[in-house]
Amino acid sequence: MADTRPVYLRLREQIAAAIIEGRYGEGEMLPSVRAFAAEQGANPLTVAKAYQQFQADGLIRVQRGVGMFVREGAADALRRAERDMFLREEWPAIRERMERLGLSAADLLDHA
Repeated sequence: MADTRPVYLRLREQIAAAIIEGRYGEGEMLPSVRAFAAEQGANPLTVAKAYQQFQADGLIRVQRGVGMFVREGAADALRRAERDMFLREEWPAIRERMERLGLSAADLLDHA
């Protein structure tokens, strides 16, 4: 299934996952816009848009002439936001499908 979301949202999700997983730890510098764009094969303006959203959300800080750094508490804030979004947007459809197929939580755990 093709992902139809805008590229900057997909990049933002990728960066958020890296912060949550600790690949970019609190206080650590993120890759430069150009470096991340080159690594992802994306337009630097698109990467800048993703980074700007993190800055607007207070998850990164910019040190002029040096780079962008992950703020303290960013991983926890992102994890909470991701959980809330999952429960609000994804879980209802998953739960409905499980009920339709007669699957229980135990069934899922048996296949983990």
